[in-house]
Amino acid sequence: MSQLRSGSSQCLWTSTLLIVLLSMPMTHGTNYGEALTKSLLYFEAQRSGKLPPNQRVNWRGDSALRDGSDAHVDLTGGYYDAGDNMKFGFPMAFTTTMLAWSSVEWESELKAHKEHRNVLDAIKWATDYFIKAHPEPNVLYGQVGDGKSDHACWMRPEDMTTPRPSYRIDAQHPGADLAGETAAAMAAASLAFRKYDEAYAEELIGHAKDLFEFAKAYPGVYHSSITDAGAFYPSSGYQDELFWAAAWLHRATKSQTYLDYLTDVYGTGGQRTVFAWDDKFVGAQVLIAKLALEREGMFNDKLEDYKNMAEYFICNCVQMGSNNVKVTPGGLLWFLPWNNFQYTPTASFVLAAYSKYLNATKKPIDCPSGTFEAADLLHHARVQADYILGSNPKSMSYMVGFGTNYPKSPHHRGASIVSIKNSSTPVTCTGGFNDWYNNPAPNPNELTGALVGGPNEIDGYGDERTDIQHGEPGLSTVGPFVGVLAAVA
Repeated sequence: MSQLRSGSSQCLWTSTLLIVLLSMPMTHGTNYGEALTKSLLYFEAQRSGKLPPNQRVNWRGDSALRDGSDAHVDLTGGYYDAGDNMKFGFPMAFTTTMLAWSSVEWESELKAHKEHRNVLDAIKWATDYFIKAHPEPNVLYGQVGDGKSDHACWMRPEDMTTPRPSYRIDAQHPGADLAGETAAAMAAASLAFRKYDEAYAEELIGHAKDLFEFAKAYPGVYHSSITDAGAFYPSSGYQDELFWAAAWLHRATKSQTYLDYLTDVYGTGGQRTVFAWDDKFVGAQVLIAKLALEREGMFNDKLEDYKNMAEYFICNCVQMGSNNVKVTPGGLLWFLPWNNFQYTPTASFVLAAYSKYLNATKKPIDCPSGTFEAADLLHHARVQADYILGSNPKSMSYMVGFGTNYPKSPHHRGASIVSIKNSSTPVTCTGGFNDWYNNPAPNPNELTGALVGGPNEIDGYGDERTDIQHGEPGLSTVGPFVGVLAAVA
């Protein structure tokens, strides 16, 4: 993916950011706990399959109950990806890893806000699906639905009539990135469940180990095998997913095997400019940096290399690095023009997690333009959360349902069409476009907790259903934000 770079000097960006932070409207007393609660409701709105009795988003109904039938495999469940009715395994697995990381790092904070059980439920809705999607060691189903026909129709998931083909990777059709990311999700989830359901945690780690071996044995990018995914979630490589999976397997099992892989393999991922569903190097670097910080008196050159790369990204995010991340006039970290909130919450998550690691080891971070303490990093994560929740030039919350001024027309099929609970009359493929997509009225169903794609690089946002670039929420934007909210709440 192409990446924007800041061409300004460190001092200019630092002074610009200070001016921005002092002049922008502030939301003192932001109710992060409320935002946390609402963010988890979003995942219930995205559920596919047979909904449970405790479903809280009541405008949704059962859907896609025959998924997998073409392959004689039960592939019901999991999550719809964004504003469509597709199940893309690659970003769904990344979202799951981030939810599990949130649970592992901020379990006590989630419990304090009575959301820990809801986080585990959100994780399990995905991992139950991944277990079914991994029926053999070297087989993983990575997509359900035909992207082109799905996007050509505007239909509710409950009565959609578009094709639901199942796509898989295997030894003859590899996808090390997809297998590696799913291994990371399973390993991270096993940690989240270990104290609460040991048998389920063991089942998850078993799948994670098998998927990691599958990924190592059969290299290649998954969209070469699942070509339909290439138009929506193409992968730039698979080494980052192998690092990411190994880091999570080491944390979950403490097995030296996975640490040996990370220290023996060539490279560390190098200097990165984003952390997102397609590039997990920063995530792996941060997990390994935690080990380096904790190994007092046990210096390891390779672990230090990972740590240095993690801190390169962090320093650039806090405007104290050698290649600082661009900042909008209103103070938002700006990475790329298409759905920038794919990147800002993940960067904020990294700042919050690293703040915790620094605090635990009583160490600072030395950036090219200054030294930062743990509290400084957490402050920067909070500034980004504040922007997203309303401290911005438009005084607009980009989380649906939070505050009083928030997006009313996000690009989302289910939310924009009358609920099947209120009208059982089928909505046709073209009828959905005519009656609902092009309807100027706000969405009839509130997609509570969703994060839209976010404003443009000058803080502009139009709240148009037709603006896919800025107005479409997705799993991979909300998943990391759950952890950020838990950290600052």
